[in-house]
Amino acid sequence: MTHRIQERPPRRFKPYQGPAGGWGALRSVTRHWLESDNALKNIRTLLKTNQHGGFDCPGCAWGESPDSGRVNFCENGAKAVNWEATQRRVDAAFFARHSVSALREQSDYWLEYQGRLTEPMRYDAAIDRYVPISWDDAFALIARHLRALESPDQAEFYTSGRASNEAAYLYQLFVRAYGTNNFPDCSNMCHEASGVALGQSIGVGKGTVTFADLHQADAIFVLGQNPGTNHPRMLEPLREAVARGARVVCVNPLRERGLERFQHPQHALEMLGNRSRATHTHYFRPALGGDLALLRGMAKFLLQWEREAPGSVFDHDFIARHTEGLDAYLAAVEASEWQAIEAQSGLRLAEIEELARLYAGAERVVMCWAMGITQHRHSVATIQEIANLMLLRGNVGKPGAGLCPVRGHSNVQGDRTVGINDRPPAALLDALERRFGFAPPRHPGHNTVEAIQAMLEGRSKVFIGLGGNFAQATPDSSRTHQALRNCALTVQISTKLNRSHLMHGRDALILPCLGRTDIDLQAGGEQAVTVEDSFSMVHASYGQLRPLSAQMRSEPAIVAGIANATLGAWPVDWLWLVEDYARIRALIAETIPGFANFEERIAAPGGFYLGNAAARREWNTPSGKARFQANQLPASLLHAELPEEPQLILQTLRSHDQYNTTIYGLDDRYRGVRGERRVLFANEADILRLGFKPGQKVDIRSLWADGVERRVHGFTLLAYDIPAGQAAAYYPETNPLVPLESFGAGSFTPTSKFVAIRLEPARHDGRIL
Repeated sequence: MTHRIQERPPRRFKPYQGPAGGWGALRSVTRHWLESDNALKNIRTLLKTNQHGGFDCPGCAWGESPDSGRVNFCENGAKAVNWEATQRRVDAAFFARHSVSALREQSDYWLEYQGRLTEPMRYDAAIDRYVPISWDDAFALIARHLRALESPDQAEFYTSGRASNEAAYLYQLFVRAYGTNNFPDCSNMCHEASGVALGQSIGVGKGTVTFADLHQADAIFVLGQNPGTNHPRMLEPLREAVARGARVVCVNPLRERGLERFQHPQHALEMLGNRSRATHTHYFRPALGGDLALLRGMAKFLLQWEREAPGSVFDHDFIARHTEGLDAYLAAVEASEWQAIEAQSGLRLAEIEELARLYAGAERVVMCWAMGITQHRHSVATIQEIANLMLLRGNVGKPGAGLCPVRGHSNVQGDRTVGINDRPPAALLDALERRFGFAPPRHPGHNTVEAIQAMLEGRSKVFIGLGGNFAQATPDSSRTHQALRNCALTVQISTKLNRSHLMHGRDALILPCLGRTDIDLQAGGEQAVTVEDSFSMVHASYGQLRPLSAQMRSEPAIVAGIANATLGAWPVDWLWLVEDYARIRALIAETIPGFANFEERIAAPGGFYLGNAAARREWNTPSGKARFQANQLPASLLHAELPEEPQLILQTLRSHDQYNTTIYGLDDRYRGVRGERRVLFANEADILRLGFKPGQKVDIRSLWADGVERRVHGFTLLAYDIPAGQAAAYYPETNPLVPLESFGAGSFTPTSKFVAIRLEPARHDGRIL
């Protein structure tokens, strides 16, 4: 049967006055638990979340505290578990009832709500429906398409951050043996700027902190991040830091509830007394895209104070021993004009000075950041400015201090570690060549933006997606959809129905895979997979629930099946490897640094730390030293010639009822929105200035100088506490507004946090129910 969403809540907007977490979180968890149609089993499953011998949460990549107790999941983690561990099924009977054309008319929420995919399906153009296909025939079809290409570079191999280390390692080995580095992945759309920037500055593209550093820091800066929705377990260490007297400095345009107060659902007295604790000591609200100027202003104040009292601000011993490029950087700081700093940052100079004093007054500082920093044109320069500030005072490689890019999906960092990289390091390719006896391709592959461009132009003809929802996660939706439809074959390895299955190539396959909650039974018995969190901790994950169908296969088994059909038992016996994932981990240990004694180390509670050279003050740079990067402030935050003057600058963001493109419900509790997603948050003065009224429906049109109209329809204007000149709206509904060619310099990350827009009265409602 088709599963109907039981009730669409009435649309309303009422500002939320409560803290993050608390009773609201408990009510939300209970509702999603009951709606899973698997309530009794899911209680036991939730208690195994992020526990030794249990499974790693399929949500965010926030690490586990060494002091974790019996209950170790957050509200959004519980939503993710209940969403995946449902009894609802999308099977052959479902597809017999629904044509692909009809399914395209449904919302993303409706599509995923239908349940788990349970058998492999192939698109039949004659009847516009997916029909069953055997696994062997599916693998053979993929192999025929891949072998028919003129070049391996005509295929794109996408990876979601949900994929395990074992699946990702097999995937990259297969694809490189096949002959390409075309690895578009979800990291390209989120923290690619962090990897590029930190790699150039400190020699490693990961954060340098561990969980323990948060407990020792004198100050924690949280930049462009909303942990209350995106990483709720981060709220506890933030409020603990405030309670012990550390400074928690939040820099974010919106006043997000999780950055203000938190009520811990596991603290009975706190819940009964309806008390909460602050999660910040200071809050600053910059202009969108203004973080580089803000950080440069902080550096300019530090330089001024250092010159007034030499040795009082900079760590000269650290700088002399461990860094290079200081003189050129300080010259760039000195040349940056205060007028430009103030104008671009959106803050008064007094506020920037206060930020600088907060930083200079702390001996040990952790700086955290997320998408609000990484999805801009100049994100690489901004992150390098964060690194510059930290290097000035020796805040890298000492306890209680360091750089902390907070990753999104639960294994996006691990996938990159084990080789999912369109521009792989030579050391990785050398290791693969030594171990497996073939010459892997050395030329750069396609990232996500380049893959879409190649499919649009007909240069790439096969798309294989290992998890995720490529059609909706990517920018410029109509062009991305067309790119997928241009392909001769699209393959989606998925747990649930999503829009990517409906934007298919001439041939198309849906291959149902196990999720993180499912028991993975292979010839060698029940299997564990591993993931890496934001702190470079590697955990084992064991599924807890019996799969809904014997037709569902694990991601490693599906990758092995494709590889075996395409290459045979070369350069490894793929089918033998997936009988026991310890065999895959042995290969990882042989070829990827940090994984020695892999099998033994994952048996330890909490897993093991991969290590980080920069955290040891070992700099894997050409000079062997960390490097100050002397970037200039952009001449303008509008980084392209636009055909019209923008009225507002838009950032896309998540609601509290979603994770990435997965939408769990139509509410956004912390922003006071109920029953609706097509809303535009704007300053009331801006709404009136532009000739509209709060509650009015508008169309949103983005500006780009390529003659393409990018427009979304029927968004309700909500007067909101947001800085003047800014707007915010949910993705994926506003992804159509992000031009494919608008991406970060050096990173190719779409500029989803800085979209120039104009508003017009709505042509029609535009809502999809």
